[in-house]
Amino acid sequence: MKKILSYIWPTTRRFSSEINGTLEVTFVNGKKVLDTENANYSYGSLQKILEFGILKVDLKKVDNLLLLGMGGGSVIKSLREKFEYHKNIVAVEIDPQIINLAQEEFGVSASENLQIIEGDAFQFAKTSKEKFQLIIIDLFIDTNVPPIFYGVEFCKNVSKLLQKGGYLIFNVGVNLNKNSGIIKTISENFGYDFAFQNFEKVNGTNTLLIAKNRHF
Repeated sequence: MKKILSYIWPTTRRFSSEINGTLEVTFVNGKKVLDTENANYSYGSLQKILEFGILKVDLKKVDNLLLLGMGGGSVIKSLREKFEYHKNIVAVEIDPQIINLAQEEFGVSASENLQIIEGDAFQFAKTSKEKFQLIIIDLFIDTNVPPIFYGVEFCKNVSKLLQKGGYLIFNVGVNLNKNSGIIKTISENFGYDFAFQNFEKVNGTNTLLIAKNRHF
């Protein structure tokens, strides 16, 4: 009955987060989505945006995947169900409330091939020694990516985690100004080892950078 009613009258529950402010779980058109006050975090437009990026990489060559910014886990659902990727995923999420909602509302929890780490993506990139064939970066606070994730230190640390010949998907912003310089800054900070493609207005809003490490 709730599913049927959601097509007529969406229902929203709100949860408080010290990091992301108010989080909203809305049951609409037969499914739940996770939003902040101003942005979709999971299971809406964001899921479609990241699926667009995943279609640009060769998942058959990926045995170990790093997700920096898990949100409610919609990209994990996409990987498992739409792309039939059942290999190892390491997901890093700083907000414990989001981790809780991912499990309680969306059924995404740690398992044999899914490690969920509550922690700061910047520190994880700085200290991890693990290597990955695909790294997905989706680090928003509401509608903004904190500038630290455009910086030299973060980009260099992430590049060290990516195996030679590996792929990078970076969700860099919403409705970016073409003159902002962010795309150029990120490309320069990752360096010449990465061949970047820039996709603007993915699903009408977001800019994605997709890269491959040139070295094999």
